[in-house]
Amino acid sequence: MKPDSIINPLPDSQLLLERERKWRIALPESYKQFIQKFSGAIPIRDTFTCNNHECSIDRFLCILNVTGTREDEYYDIGVVRTQLDERIITDEDLIGTELLPIAALFAGDLVCLDYRENVDEPTVCVWNHEESVELEPVTCLISENFKEFLDILKA
Repeated sequence: MKPDSIINPLPDSQLLLERERKWRIALPESYKQFIQKFSGAIPIRDTFTCNNHECSIDRFLCILNVTGTREDEYYDIGVVRTQLDERIITDEDLIGTELLPIAALFAGDLVCLDYRENVDEPTVCVWNHEESVELEPVTCLISENFKEFLDILKA
């Protein structure tokens, strides 16, 4: 990761716990460790393949105490999640999270933790912003877990 691209302050365990409660999910341990070191970072190796297309990460999203006073709050997961609203869920009565955006890709798509099949160990997918409509998110599987996704970026 590019060290000068990290968005401070880094989230502590308390803030992560608050977000997990709010989003009604358990973040994978590998993701918690990552975001506590690299919140909002721009990766040095930023490309991977999904569905025979090369994808490029603009920046990982961050977790902040949003106050409305910082320009970089645009990259906060909660802010991004709120903007997408019903385009990242399949059930309008859902209380909780199915797709949690964790990185912004070039051209508007997002890398997400996908809790739809397994709430204990989410997969990692690309959410397609052009094809997704209300209550019908379109995704492409990248990896079986977050650690595997990081390994893909290191390869």
